[in-house]
Amino acid sequence: MKSERYLEDLKEGARFQSGAFTVTEAAIIEFARDFDPQAFHLDPIAAKKSIFGGLVASGWHTAAIAMRLYVTSNLNLAGGSIGLSVSELQWPKPVRPGDTLRAEIEVLSVRPSRSKPDRGVVEFRNMTRNQNGEVVVTWTALALVRTRAAEAG
Repeated sequence: MKSERYLEDLKEGARFQSGAFTVTEAAIIEFARDFDPQAFHLDPIAAKKSIFGGLVASGWHTAAIAMRLYVTSNLNLAGGSIGLSVSELQWPKPVRPGDTLRAEIEVLSVRPSRSKPDRGVVEFRNMTRNQNGEVVVTWTALALVRTRAAEAG
């Protein structure tokens, strides 16, 4: 089992890695059917006529996979990741069936709470890349992170 990280363990510039996740055609279509029913996500034949020239994952599906990679990475925040906000969300490249994704998470800033000693706020950048090293989704996020004082209290 991975050791959990608390606010005190996180330093600006620290980087964490995820494992790999391969995206299947079936998963792209299933997600699109439920959440983003557009032809270039649902139908391989129709997708060939689209601007993408083939089936692609919804950006929201890509973001959800990136979230999974973040949560299952070696970052492993104590008590889980409690999101406060996401900004600068971008999808520079589409995800296609068979792509294998990996995330790198960088700590941008760490700020202990002045009023609540059991927590603080950490700013992270998540960059998720495909097997060719191309960025497919990136965002900056704020997360509430527990301190060791939270365990003692």
